[in-house]
Amino acid sequence: MGLSRKEQVFLALLGASGVSGLTALILLLVEATSVLLPTDIKFGIVFDAGSSHTSLFLYQWLANKENGTGVVSQALACQVEGPGISSYTSNAAQAGESLQGCLEEALVLIPEAQHRKTPTFLGATAGMRLLSVYTHSYLCFGRDQMLSRLLVGLVQSRPAALLRHPCYLSGYQTTLALGPLYESPCVHATPPLSLPQNLTVEGTGNPGACVSAIRELFNFSSCQGQEDCAFDGVYQPPLRGQFYAFSNFYYTFHFLNLTSRQPLSTVNATIWEFCQRPWKLVEASYPGQDRWLRDYCASGLYILTLLHEGYGFSEETWPSLEFRKQAGGVDIGWTLGYMLNLTGMIPADAPAQWRAESYGVWVAKVVFMVLALVAVVGAALVQLFWLQD
Repeated sequence: MGLSRKEQVFLALLGASGVSGLTALILLLVEATSVLLPTDIKFGIVFDAGSSHTSLFLYQWLANKENGTGVVSQALACQVEGPGISSYTSNAAQAGESLQGCLEEALVLIPEAQHRKTPTFLGATAGMRLLSVYTHSYLCFGRDQMLSRLLVGLVQSRPAALLRHPCYLSGYQTTLALGPLYESPCVHATPPLSLPQNLTVEGTGNPGACVSAIRELFNFSSCQGQEDCAFDGVYQPPLRGQFYAFSNFYYTFHFLNLTSRQPLSTVNATIWEFCQRPWKLVEASYPGQDRWLRDYCASGLYILTLLHEGYGFSEETWPSLEFRKQAGGVDIGWTLGYMLNLTGMIPADAPAQWRAESYGVWVAKVVFMVLALVAVVGAALVQLFWLQD
């Protein structure tokens, strides 16, 4: 005797459920593959302790790194309020307090769970090297020390209670304490005994005399007859390739509108023209810049002398020099290279793995599981409610 209609439908539904379930199981076991989950982001903080100010830089990179080095990008640049930390020698606690504002800005960008794990580094440039830390560099030729040495040189050449400063704009006048000028390790002289403790300084706005005074800071004669020599008898290879000037080089030339790769003759003429402007006119034209304003003439002529007569940039090689603040959205400076190097010492996090499948396989698995479920439910309904033939 053959199967009834009910039994045929029931068996067909059971068979369909079995095939669908088995297919879904095969898809689950066979097609699943291992995938790497997105890696976490790590952060690092570098304090740039310069001679005149301190800056904080926050960098970030993927935790798994590439070739053992983090692909570093800049997340924050913050300038600390106040002078450089070398000025806090008598109050070290105040140096730490001055960093608090920028540090709080950085912590806002770092997930709280990573606060304790984020490495923080303090890197010192000229301002801290002056505190007897050994290095080989053009120490005492940075902007701040150049200005101090220039002022002392003028005092020594013409000791008088009234000092006429050719690098200060005409009409500028100030009173300076004489003692602190001679406290720098870069100054190798003693103050004239005939001078009072406070010195009156008056600007004359004479770029020719200013350049002459600046040249006295260099020892160019030590390189006479030597092609591969900059100044002070220091070796320098020939100028080849592209060069970038940043930090104070950029800020000074940016103020003077000289960062558009103007020719050397234009740069020279522009700086001389600025140095001959009256102080009152310049002060009115640039409100809120009193901290640096009086020194832009001296800084501009010093940079020009250093690059042209010191390093040897000529009218022909000057186009290879570019004044830049950033490259690729990142501030140009030693802190970026410092952080890149340090990421090599910070262990990489292995990317997490997870079993996953393609979207198409996932859809097929769901469809077969649904078919299996429908078939089972159908078979149960047939068994319960289909009347016997």
